[in-house]
Amino acid sequence: MKNIFYILTIFLTTQVFAQENKAEDFGFRHFQIIYKGDTVDILIKSKNGDELKRKPIFLFCQGSLPQPLIKKNGDKTYSVFPFKTDSLEIDYHIVIISKPFIPLVVEANTLGHNFVYEDPKTGKTPKEYSDRNLLDYYVERNIQVIDYLEKLHFIDNSKLVLAGHSEGSTIASKIAVKSNKVTHLIYASGCPLGRIMAVINQDRATETDSDNTRYGESEFDYWEQVVNDKSNMDDTNGDTNKATYDFSIPSIKYLEKLKIPVLICYGTKDWSAPYNDYLRVEMLRQKKTNFTYKAYIGLEHNFFPLTTTGQPNYDIFNWDKVANEWLKWTKQK
Repeated sequence: MKNIFYILTIFLTTQVFAQENKAEDFGFRHFQIIYKGDTVDILIKSKNGDELKRKPIFLFCQGSLPQPLIKKNGDKTYSVFPFKTDSLEIDYHIVIISKPFIPLVVEANTLGHNFVYEDPKTGKTPKEYSDRNLLDYYVERNIQVIDYLEKLHFIDNSKLVLAGHSEGSTIASKIAVKSNKVTHLIYASGCPLGRIMAVINQDRATETDSDNTRYGESEFDYWEQVVNDKSNMDDTNGDTNKATYDFSIPSIKYLEKLKIPVLICYGTKDWSAPYNDYLRVEMLRQKKTNFTYKAYIGLEHNFFPLTTTGQPNYDIFNWDKVANEWLKWTKQK
């Protein structure tokens, strides 16, 4: 498994909450459904006082990694969403869905690197998570969640905005192809040519002739091994071959089928930026007028600018600006 940092969503904002382990104590409504025998946790964030007001769904598909949705830190918690939801709450009920077999609320200091949940007994990611960490599992599960939510009396079914970031963008794009309930798609920081291409591009950037490193070349060996055993579900080294293979199918294959409004947004310093540029060129060639593009000049995967050493400058936070532009786009389209 590759330690793929380019698909991380970084949660920086903290808020003060009571030290309880119920989602309601953190300002969310908590719903559950059963999908293929698995319990699925669903959080809904609504404007205070508007919980029962009929509004459309804004479903956010987060990026990779087995992170709990609510990460406590004493009397504070890391933001469930990477952006403030206040503006979006005016028009939408905002929804996020848990990772399979990852607890909903966990103390942050018990989590591993990048807030990854590890089974206290084994010190490893739960095997139940790895067995379900697959593109089609997320797609079909999320479609069932949508079907469930649209039956609730406070949901307005006339509109459904689906936003995906990083790995979540691939999930969202395939959902939009399979479900005619999706009316708007936001594809953020995705890799239209598939996960493996983003990994290769990232490694190419760190190769040097002077020390004879060939990181990018090694990815082709890895990819060949994955292709030759693409159904392998062994998670010893991280992601299974099947997960890597399925997420490496170019999502442009899904996007080009869509006729609904689609917003493509990405930082030009993201590893996947050249592939999003290619997507734009190709959709223009096909004269697809339902696409809108927003390139954030000089920003990386999580919309941070880079320092002079090429590292993200976490002092300049742009996620709220990005989310506000998403809201503006949904109003225009």
